[in-house]
Amino acid sequence: MTPDEILKTARKVIEDEIRGIERLKDSIDESFVRAVDLILSCDGKVIVTGVGKSGHVGKKIASTLASTGTPAHFLHPAEALHGDLGVIDRKDVVIAISNSGESSEVLSIVPYLKMLKIPLIAITNSPRSTLAKYSDVHLFLNIDREACPMDLAPTTSSTATLVLGDALAMVLMVARGFTEQDFALRHPAGTLGRKLRLVKDLYHTGDEVPVVTENTPMKETIIEMTTKGFGSTAVVNEEGKLVGIITDGDLRRFVNRGGNFDRSLAKDVMTRNPKTAKPDELALQALRRMEDHKIMVLIVVDDENHPIGIIHMHDILRSEIV
Repeated sequence: MTPDEILKTARKVIEDEIRGIERLKDSIDESFVRAVDLILSCDGKVIVTGVGKSGHVGKKIASTLASTGTPAHFLHPAEALHGDLGVIDRKDVVIAISNSGESSEVLSIVPYLKMLKIPLIAITNSPRSTLAKYSDVHLFLNIDREACPMDLAPTTSSTATLVLGDALAMVLMVARGFTEQDFALRHPAGTLGRKLRLVKDLYHTGDEVPVVTENTPMKETIIEMTTKGFGSTAVVNEEGKLVGIITDGDLRRFVNRGGNFDRSLAKDVMTRNPKTAKPDELALQALRRMEDHKIMVLIVVDDENHPIGIIHMHDILRSEIV
């Protein structure tokens, strides 16, 4: 093949697959809504099954579901027939994938599902297939041909199945109110894990936290700021709740206003209603707040606004989340 022929062929494959996904988009209807409702009402887990290329795609769909708030496992139909059917519980929902809807390995487990009255969602490209016929919900891929030049190798159909699985997972994620913090709990390792670290993974607590009361003399306040090494201190009221913060910048502004540290208290210098962080929020969110307000530290507070920690911009940058 010439370079031009190589590029022409590659582009046609991509164009054919894009066209296939457009057809899939047009086929999304109330059956998709029923599939979502079925999974949301499930008290167990989602079991995804398929053989060949459908099995490979099914593994990815199960993984995406599991990582975005929907408990899911992949079950190979051949292994299911040799003892692994016990993985499926009466409370589960099964998603069976077969482009033709006639895969013998997949169809072999259908009687077991019907006997236990386990809901079955079928993903096929044939509404009249056996698998579609016996399913409780059928999701139609609507693919007219494969991107393979011979219209044989699963290409457009497997891509469409993957996209349909992603659509299911993302709708379920939104419906469940799945958050970035939930995502972080499921992805603790690698670069992604670092990006999803929480404030409580990085902040300073206990005796490290600089804290003074509103009526603490400024001389003592400056000692607290210097000793703890953050260039700032939380200021609390008599109930121990955060009411302000004093930073090096506050000290400079106080001096510029003609203030006298010898006769002043913390409440005379502090910035009221300071920006704060919660221990269970993403450290990346805390960093963005610092950048937006051009500050270097955030006091970490509990639900009753008691200071329980402090986090510095350098703590977050050292964690390599950016």
